[in-house]
Amino acid sequence: MELNYADILTTFMVLFAVIDIIGNIPIIIDLRKKAGHIQSEKASLIAGFILIIFLFIGEQLLSLIGLDVHSFAIAGSLVIFFIALEMILGIKIYKDEKSPLNATVFPLAFPLIAGPGSLTTLLSLKAAFSNVNIIVAIIINIIVIYIVLKSSSKIEKVIGENGIGIIRKIFGVILLAISIKLFTTNIKFLL
Repeated sequence: MELNYADILTTFMVLFAVIDIIGNIPIIIDLRKKAGHIQSEKASLIAGFILIIFLFIGEQLLSLIGLDVHSFAIAGSLVIFFIALEMILGIKIYKDEKSPLNATVFPLAFPLIAGPGSLTTLLSLKAAFSNVNIIVAIIINIIVIYIVLKSSSKIEKVIGENGIGIIRKIFGVILLAISIKLFTTNIKFLL
């Protein structure tokens, strides 16, 4: 269980792209306006906790319902594929549920940060990378998420709407390639 910086970078990039915290800045700003205040520390810690816990118990949950990690990784690669298509094409496949009384926990920490896409991605990554590298990537992502949450208004002003759009498309293409790699890697185990 050694730290592999290439694996950490890859898993960080995958999670960063799936969570898409930069692309979600407009949603975060909207939540701030509706809720009045978002606790950045609390949202980041809760999301990190959900991600790390799911990394460890997700596989057991799957085995309870009779699935293996490779099957889940293939399903996850398809989810990642569609998230990437959303990012690249600017279409909406996943329906957002608007709302909430406490925007810090719901919908910010879950499901915006630690949502179906990121949880599925974790188990997909678990099939290809060691837990220690994934945990380091989660922690780095949570730090970045915290910084973005704390300075979302400033980031939006600096990058602008076009900049956010460009970043989403770049990460979308990276995510699309990663989803194809996850699919081809794991399909071998089932054939």
